[in-house]
Amino acid sequence: MIPPRLQEVVDEFATMPREMKLPLLLDYANGLPPLPEGFDSSELQRVEECQTPFFVAAEVSQGQVRLFFDAPPEAPTTRGYAGVLHTGLDGSSVDEVLGTPADFFVGMGLAELISPLRLRGMGAILAGIKRQVAAATA
Repeated sequence: MIPPRLQEVVDEFATMPREMKLPLLLDYANGLPPLPEGFDSSELQRVEECQTPFFVAAEVSQGQVRLFFDAPPEAPTTRGYAGVLHTGLDGSSVDEVLGTPADFFVGMGLAELISPLRLRGMGAILAGIKRQVAAATA
């Protein structure tokens, strides 16, 4: 089941006209928060499946997941994916994150605009988050 906040994002994309989906993804890219000051970047793990150097860290505290991303500004699609995941999953419970379907993004309707290889990047980022959350709660 898609967590409620992430479902809101999926629904937002699903209801957008085709020509507005990429600008919306760029809005999410621009809204991705920077790493907090003093954040230990050694906690970030590279998502190897992404063509762009892309890093993610998932921290679990009191059953809630906090997400941190580092993606270069010249990779707006990847940053947009990170922004979607941050908006939809940051602060969610461990169970919500681990239960998020790997293909949740299909309902966003981006397949007509973005190559399958790039779309798989969003799934790879989610898989990396899930690995980190599972390891933190094992």
